[in-house]
Amino acid sequence: MSTTETVELVNLKIDGKDVAVPKGTMIIRAAEQVGVRIPRFCDHPLLKPAGACRQCLVEVARPGRDGNLATMPKPVASCAEAVSPGMEVYTQHTSEVSKKAQHGIMEFLLINHPMDCPVCDKGGECPLQNQAMTEGRATSRFIDVKRTFPKPIQISSQILLDRDRCILCQRCTRFQSQITGDRFIQLQGRGGGTPGYAVHSLNGSQVGNFDAQVLNFSDDEGATPEYVPAQYVGPYGQSGLAEGFSAGPIEASEEDASGRPFASYFSGNIIQICPVGALTSASYRFRARPFDLVSVAGVAEHDASGSAIRIDHRRGEIVRRLSGEDAEVNEEWITDKDRFAFRWQNGSDRLNTPLVRDESGALVPTSWPDALDVAARGLSAAGKNVGVLTGGRLAMEDAYAYSKFARTVLGTNDIDFRTRASSEEEDSFLASVVAGTGVGVTYQALEHAGHVLAVGFEAEEECGTVFLRLRKGFLAGTVTVSVVGPYATGGTAKMGARLIPAAPGSEAVVLNNLAAGDPTYDSLAEAGVILVGERAASVPGALSAALDLAHRTGAQLAWIPRRAGDRGALEVGAIGTLLPGGRPIEDSAARIDTAAVWGVASLPSTPGRRAPEILEAAASGELGALVLGGVDVADLPDGARTSIESTGFVVQLEVRASATSQLADVVLPVAPPSEKGGSFVNWEGRIRPFGQVLTSVQLPDRTVLNDLGREMGVDMGLARLGDVVNEISEFHTWDGVRAAQPQYPAQQVEVPEVGEAILASWNLMLGAGTLQDFEPHLAGTARKPVAVLSANTAAAAGVANGSLINVSGPAGTLKLEAAVTSMPDGVVWVPQNSVGCQITTLGVHAGQKVALAAANAEVTK
Repeated sequence: MSTTETVELVNLKIDGKDVAVPKGTMIIRAAEQVGVRIPRFCDHPLLKPAGACRQCLVEVARPGRDGNLATMPKPVASCAEAVSPGMEVYTQHTSEVSKKAQHGIMEFLLINHPMDCPVCDKGGECPLQNQAMTEGRATSRFIDVKRTFPKPIQISSQILLDRDRCILCQRCTRFQSQITGDRFIQLQGRGGGTPGYAVHSLNGSQVGNFDAQVLNFSDDEGATPEYVPAQYVGPYGQSGLAEGFSAGPIEASEEDASGRPFASYFSGNIIQICPVGALTSASYRFRARPFDLVSVAGVAEHDASGSAIRIDHRRGEIVRRLSGEDAEVNEEWITDKDRFAFRWQNGSDRLNTPLVRDESGALVPTSWPDALDVAARGLSAAGKNVGVLTGGRLAMEDAYAYSKFARTVLGTNDIDFRTRASSEEEDSFLASVVAGTGVGVTYQALEHAGHVLAVGFEAEEECGTVFLRLRKGFLAGTVTVSVVGPYATGGTAKMGARLIPAAPGSEAVVLNNLAAGDPTYDSLAEAGVILVGERAASVPGALSAALDLAHRTGAQLAWIPRRAGDRGALEVGAIGTLLPGGRPIEDSAARIDTAAVWGVASLPSTPGRRAPEILEAAASGELGALVLGGVDVADLPDGARTSIESTGFVVQLEVRASATSQLADVVLPVAPPSEKGGSFVNWEGRIRPFGQVLTSVQLPDRTVLNDLGREMGVDMGLARLGDVVNEISEFHTWDGVRAAQPQYPAQQVEVPEVGEAILASWNLMLGAGTLQDFEPHLAGTARKPVAVLSANTAAAAGVANGSLINVSGPAGTLKLEAAVTSMPDGVVWVPQNSVGCQITTLGVHAGQKVALAAANAEVTK
């Protein structure tokens, strides 16, 4: 809504209090504005009204045609009734009619409720429990046997449903249809039930996942139906399955890792918004009582969203995470990865003591003074020939310490936070457009952008909160979406997005060809945003083409990295071409400015190398040492393991033992996010601070680096978090000369031969990343890895939809199920890093050619 539009206000009274609210406001919201709370269950501010539970009934009077107030014959559901001029509302505080109606509804809700509060996970934080005490009767008049169900139903490997606790508020079903678009849970048996079956064992309405066997549905003869194409209806009206909420036969691409129909990346939200204990998570069920928990506000560490979370711990152990409320960022929703993937921080392979490599070549425990001494001597011996690689788990303050450590202690600019493919073009793009620019495009701007074009970015997989905002805007009609990609994913469909087909490597050509008359170009020219993902850096000319398109259309442009720490690392100079605040390393004024803050005479002026170049230099012996912080070998470019093994001296700072640890000469244990304070910088450029949750004997990366610097004769002054924050704040916005924007040409894509294809890939939200370790229930909800290709490409390889295909590179072969869809010929998509499917094992990366061939065995369903 523009600032020039006026809001029409409606005047009414609630319990005798005058209030003016915008036209269309529901009574229950108007009451909140004057401090009157009306009990409710189905109502949620981010869901459309349903009037399902009827707990919010109030007495309402309206002016009639004669101008006199007339009380409505029955109480109305205040969550579903809009205000009107002159209306008077009488809630349970002033009306016996409202009070009696609410007491009656509560009695009905409790008739079949099990009242198992002492063992229910919701006990102690349950709205039904609380309101039964305030709006319920002291004793029950119901004396018959209560309805019971076998329980729990397994909605997914993570979500469990106790049907006898369900009060049919429909919050869960409205969430999956209105917020995510994932039809994984539904209200069954209402109004006669599923078409074709008029009698369902008289079970009435139930919430479930369309599993006829579990819900006891039957036909008139009492037989449980099997799959009947024309009688069970899927989410969009097509023929469906008797078991599994899916339209038609379940394809390989629709399954999760447990073999069930894929549910959702956001399903955990229905647990939190359920007003009773009907929905629980397999990982938290019966683990703790709410009143035994200590809660701390936090920020999710799994992607660049900066989502607010609430961390609950008991007796020194984190037992669950919930969504925090932040209207500007994630509203009240988080991904399942943010909610459930937290046990990685304290797994069985947690590093507790420093390790050094002895004369026999084995890593042995040692003391901190000894480990720091060995690390200092090894790094000093390498002189200024040391490379620094940092990972995406680092908070901004830790990344700042690595940036300062590289320049002031090691005397080098060879530092890079991008443990992935990068390019000189990306260096220019980040320096000229992103670093030091502060908050740019925001979530609110995305929701009302008019049009959004995604390039090298799969929103649902790579930043779930962005996906939810785009889908919200699409449903509200405030934004349309276009996606440049190899095929239309489920996330693309749920945003109603227009697919602009592009084979890997051709994205720059596609962007350059957009011109007036194309619906995407015209929409961007009216009002639009271009979202560029980090994968665009691997396509020559793509970032330049995106910038050129932004200039031609006047659209805004935003960069969305995949990891939580990437934007913060860029802002504090954990990259070889920039100093903190986007200051160019080659600019003498920028170096003088930075040196003054850091209290040193000078800084190295030669631009540093990117991660692949650092690894190549290490392999050739040009670099004598490496410092690795939060880096996994699986994340690094091809040949990284050999490069690290060839390096003379390696120091690693890490939370848990890993494949990288086995290659290091000194391993220094550090604290995970839950055991330290700090901040992430999300993709918007918004700083997202978080506090320490658990007491820990482990030190943050910044403190370990500060101690290591002292051991090497340099006091960086970063001993305390406050010291780091204060120093970062001294770097005001850089107002000097910025790097020139990139202008790199697009390159033509090589046409594959018969039996070959260009590899397309990106990371799925749930995969084989180490930050998902020790979460087997969550792992079961990951999408099953498949090879996606066109019908022509499949036919050329001799495979059909659902059969096995070999995808081969110079280093290995992946055997996957084929999923045939509409996409450019000569392209095959496989997930980048999923369980059983890691493209690093092929020896190629996205954009390169792979061989396709039918595998011997066929898939048995």
